[in-house]
Amino acid sequence: MSEVAVSVVLPAYNEEATIEHTVRTTLETLGTFLPDGSFEVIVAEDGCDDATPDIADRLAAEDSRVRHFHSDERLGRGGALERAFRESGGETLVYFDTDLATDMSHLEELVESVRTDGYDVATGSRRIPGEKQDREPERGLASTGYNALVKLFLRSDLHDHQCGFKSFDRAVLFDLLEDTEDDHWFWDTEVLVRAQRAGYDIKEFPVRWTPKGDTKVDLVRDVFGMGSQILRVWWEFSIKPRATRRAGLVAGILLTLAALALMTVYLDPDAILDAIRGADYRLVALAAGVYALSWPLRGQRYRDILRELGYDGDLLFMTGAVFISQTGNLVFPARAGDAVRAYVVKARRKIPYPSGFASLAVERVFDLLAITVLAGAVLVGLLATGGADGLAEAIAADIGTVEIGGQSIAPGAAARTALRVAAVVGVLAIAGVAVIVASARRDTDLVHRFVSTISDDSYADYVSTAIGQFVGDVQAVAGDRSAFARIGLSSLLVWGIDVVTAIVVLAAFQVPVTPYLVAVSFFAVSVGNLAKIVPLSPGGIGLYEGAFTLIVVGFTANITPAVAIAVAVLDHAVKNIVTMIGGIASTLVFNVSLVEAVEGAAEVEESVSSEQ
Repeated sequence: MSEVAVSVVLPAYNEEATIEHTVRTTLETLGTFLPDGSFEVIVAEDGCDDATPDIADRLAAEDSRVRHFHSDERLGRGGALERAFRESGGETLVYFDTDLATDMSHLEELVESVRTDGYDVATGSRRIPGEKQDREPERGLASTGYNALVKLFLRSDLHDHQCGFKSFDRAVLFDLLEDTEDDHWFWDTEVLVRAQRAGYDIKEFPVRWTPKGDTKVDLVRDVFGMGSQILRVWWEFSIKPRATRRAGLVAGILLTLAALALMTVYLDPDAILDAIRGADYRLVALAAGVYALSWPLRGQRYRDILRELGYDGDLLFMTGAVFISQTGNLVFPARAGDAVRAYVVKARRKIPYPSGFASLAVERVFDLLAITVLAGAVLVGLLATGGADGLAEAIAADIGTVEIGGQSIAPGAAARTALRVAAVVGVLAIAGVAVIVASARRDTDLVHRFVSTISDDSYADYVSTAIGQFVGDVQAVAGDRSAFARIGLSSLLVWGIDVVTAIVVLAAFQVPVTPYLVAVSFFAVSVGNLAKIVPLSPGGIGLYEGAFTLIVVGFTANITPAVAIAVAVLDHAVKNIVTMIGGIASTLVFNVSLVEAVEGAAEVEESVSSEQ
């Protein structure tokens, strides 16, 4: 049995300037209150690329109380600590930061609190009320915010979770590590929170602390890294125990009802009913059927995109995933449904989050490109044949107020805004595709260089890897000419069906469908879809309806503003209703709920880090 009673682990990453001083100071301080041979100091060197490994090897060779554990790859701070603790011999396990920011006069209290006083865990604190420490304002603000979030979401009673000055009873720590998932900066916070949940006796005591070295706030690490981990642990403690199948079903029903209610924010029910009263019900039903034909195409296109990224799936599931995400986008702002789709394909098909979001980005790029091509091609044709004169007159004129469903609508201003928005979005879409295709032929790691300018912390590698995979996946599709052409063609078919749906709705209002009207409809629907990319008017009649009305009225002589806007409202309503029905049906068929989606999100960092 080992005679070592206390094992002190020093996590080290590129510490060549300080590691020798830290080791010698630690040995000297431990020797003032512990018997000879009862302690060891372990350098947990975490994939350093400087002289730290050589210095640690020399120190270990010179003093039998010093041990060095080397790793060729980055394990993360938590990972390096855990590995060293498992190889240690002491019953009291201690670690502190190698910069010695915490005054070493506190080391005896840290060790003896666990070794002789009976505490399970001891931790230094810079934030106990009544104790003040000198800190840069920006780091002090970040620390205050972080600890407040931990206390709020994770119900912690401690004041300082990130002070690098902690000790543990060996058996207690290994019990806590059974469930601890983080292996980087959140590691010690998670251990402390789990210790409180398990009822272990924790001592938090004030320490004198002086910041050392580079103390600037690291936004990448502090915001994105530990913030997501707080949400993961909160989910595990507060939501997951209640997330039964029955609870998920009830939540899904309530969310569906909420989604239906929120539809009234975007489409006035009276306006829809009024529009339907003036239309041929049979043709309205036909329009819904035509639009439904586009969904298998959407599913196949999404399947093709994922296949280019190295993932496969059946057509039915992919179509359902698109239905679910588009339903979310219909009723919630900021395209929240896109995130839901990334969760769904991760949970059901094990597709990593970076690839899931990249596939969505590719889909959006092709959507914008296809709509722009359709609008641009028709506009060029109209200009070449002199058919655009009416549009200029309509833009210059002020389309009067229209009554639909008892609601007064003035589409003129919205329509002119819509045209400007559509033009800008179309130009950006073409420019974006050009940039992606061009960048797909470059092999420079621009992502890592950019992230490194934001953060020089080791967590930058973690984040840049995820972003780099995202960009690489987008470029993988753009760089394959065959895939680019195939997905581009399916995108044109998807949006072509979208236009045909509007044409059938026009016919439902007894409007004669001529080749010229078909061309006008392609232009009107395409510009309307480009306009609504930017939700400048989320309530009532939006930019889509305004653009559609102005273009149809401007290019035709026999369609009044009242009829045009009624067609636009009904066209939009038919598409939204089909989307909602498909989305609700898909959640039932595939037993998908937000409970399952959010639970899958907790795995994102593990999946990304495993690919480094």
